[in-house]
Amino acid sequence: MKKDPITKSFGYAFEGIINTVKSERNMKIHCAFVVAVVICGFIFRISYTEWLICLTLFGLVTSLELVNTAVESVVDLVTEEHKPLAKRAKDAAAGAVLIAAIFAAIIGLIIFVPKPFIMLGII
Repeated sequence: MKKDPITKSFGYAFEGIINTVKSERNMKIHCAFVVAVVICGFIFRISYTEWLICLTLFGLVTSLELVNTAVESVVDLVTEEHKPLAKRAKDAAAGAVLIAAIFAAIIGLIIFVPKPFIMLGII
C-alpha cells in the first residue's frame, strides 16, 4: 500500500489539531492559557530560558490533550456500553493531562509571581 505524500500527512495532523481546538472545551482553555502566558511573557520580559520552559510546557500539555481526545474518541467508537476498562482508559488519559497542567501551572507561578515584585524593585 502506497503512503500519502508527507504534505497530506501534515494536513491530517493540522486537521486533528484544528478539530480538537474547535470541539474540545479543555483544549480551548489550554489555548487561552497559552495566549495569556505569551502576553505575560512579553510584559514581564521573561528570559530565554523561561521562554524555552514555557514553550516546552505548552507543547506537553496541548499534546497530551490531543492524545486524551484520541483515546476518548477511540473508546467511544469501540463501545457505547459502560465498561470498567473503557472508563479506566479514559480516566488515565484525562489524568495525564491534569498532571501536566498542574505542574505547568506550578512552574508558571514560579516564573511569573516574582516578576511584578522585581519590576517594582521590591525584590
